[in-house]
Amino acid sequence: MENYDFSGWATKVNLKCSDGRTILKDTFKHCDGAVVPLVWNHQHNDPANILGNALLEHRDEGVYAYCSFNDSESADMAKVLVKHGDVKSLSICANQLQHDSARRVTHGVIREVSLVLAGANPGACIENVLVHSEDGEFIEELEDEAIIHTGEEDGEISLYHADAEEDKEDKQEEKKVEKKTMEEVYESMTDEQKEFTHTVVGMALSEGADEDEVEHSEGGEDIMKTNVFDQSEATNDVVLTHADQEKILTMAKASNVGSLKLAMKQFAEDGNLQHGFVDEEGNDAIETLFPEFHDTNTGAPHTLTNDQSWVMAVINKIHKSPYSRIRTRHADARIAELRAKGYQKKGDEKTISGNIKLLSRTTDPQTVYRKDQLNRDDIIDITDFDVVGYQWGIMKSNMYEELALAALVGDGRDDGDPDKIHETHIRSIWNDEELYTIHQDVDIEKARQELQGSNTGANFGENYIYAEAIITAALYSREKFKGSGTPDLYCTPHLLNVMLLARDLNGRRIYDSKADLAAALNVGAIHTIEQLEGKTRKTSDGKDKKLLGLFVNLADYQFGSTKGGEITKFEDFDIDFNQYKYLIETRLSGALTRPYAAIALEEPTEVAAG
Repeated sequence: MENYDFSGWATKVNLKCSDGRTILKDTFKHCDGAVVPLVWNHQHNDPANILGNALLEHRDEGVYAYCSFNDSESADMAKVLVKHGDVKSLSICANQLQHDSARRVTHGVIREVSLVLAGANPGACIENVLVHSEDGEFIEELEDEAIIHTGEEDGEISLYHADAEEDKEDKQEEKKVEKKTMEEVYESMTDEQKEFTHTVVGMALSEGADEDEVEHSEGGEDIMKTNVFDQSEATNDVVLTHADQEKILTMAKASNVGSLKLAMKQFAEDGNLQHGFVDEEGNDAIETLFPEFHDTNTGAPHTLTNDQSWVMAVINKIHKSPYSRIRTRHADARIAELRAKGYQKKGDEKTISGNIKLLSRTTDPQTVYRKDQLNRDDIIDITDFDVVGYQWGIMKSNMYEELALAALVGDGRDDGDPDKIHETHIRSIWNDEELYTIHQDVDIEKARQELQGSNTGANFGENYIYAEAIITAALYSREKFKGSGTPDLYCTPHLLNVMLLARDLNGRRIYDSKADLAAALNVGAIHTIEQLEGKTRKTSDGKDKKLLGLFVNLADYQFGSTKGGEITKFEDFDIDFNQYKYLIETRLSGALTRPYAAIALEEPTEVAAG
């Protein structure tokens, strides 16, 4: 880069353009190393305006240009201007522009760099001059092409399109020349020729004119009041005939168009209107009538899910084992015959006290997976956030939630469902056998009778009665609890609220906080799980039980997985359907490893007779 004549910022990122667009970081990253023409003032109609070339360098702040002049006379003059400091600003011409919904430019191709006459500012000036310098602006009517000019006094990027001010002035000058010629022709006409011209032009334009601009002659002919050659009060208003309006409405009703906005755009693009639909200020009238929707939050969409805060609390506390096939063995020494005995007489035979009962079971693994897909077109089109990363995050969250629920209460699918996570592989605490989970009924009616007694005037609230019944059942069942450490309670948000809202006869809260309730229940923490709401099971004797809560120290529950069976991500591309396939899976087993390590509080429910 030693041979360049000067260098500076061609464009900078995160500066808002005059039309509301913003150049994002890495928009022109693919242009790094490209060499483009160096042009004077974006003038493409004369080879003399090509002053040299510019080597583009992508940086985090934008695109930096190293510019070299050629040996032309115009280049020599530009060198003097830059070297003297008369010209300090650069500008780029870019096309193939792509925008997101917030009108932020995410992609484009830089076609040339120009020297422009705009006032310098820190974000747009030429930084280093080795020999000379340059400046410029542009006019070209392409929807995806624009001049991105960083040399304004206010320090912002301005995106100039085909209706740039300089272009408008040029066209107005052309109209003035055309107007003078038409006036000369009109003034050369005789009075009879002028009257005939008025009639013909009036008939042609009256359909689109306001009623007060047209007067009707005695013969029924429409005559324009205004001299059509007088352009002093002419406007840029778009005039549509009734036939045009009917055509637009017909297009809007067509299945391949489907909206009035698209129909108006297609009508203009088909060449029916030279300059499209514009208002008096030259703005796009379609955008004014049908403004685009703007996201309240940019980036990835907000994901609506059930409360997930409990999921990782469960996953993190469960014990992890490098063995996927689990075998638990326990010796039951609670048999009465195992008692020590007294020896009575010398020479008497000592009898065998009995045999210790061996308790054993095995659990083998099952594969659990989550599969999804994304069309490649969608991945390319969604540019305001990483849709692939977002998809992986959703899948991973779903996997953890499913594993946590399977360990606590099972996956809820019927035994014949091919997608079921079977209880023989990941044993749920709620449905486990009595050796491992204590199933304790909560007797609400008994609690009501104990609290009310014979004093029918006493009126304890239902929340208080319910809370007392829960705490009574929980504490009594703890007498049989053999789990390690202090258990936690996993219940529904509603059950927690019922107990927290319990009041005595004076209306005072029994438990002021969640911590107070945890202390009363003698648990380490209380976790609420929305997914436990309405969970019921049928016992072996045909009774229906509603789950209220689980007391367990999840360190007594074990997930077992061998090397290769841990949670793993897979990705593949289906060339036939142009789709990316995503898979996250694990192969593991799960079970309680200590007897009487959990308590399931249940409420008996009566099923109404059919």
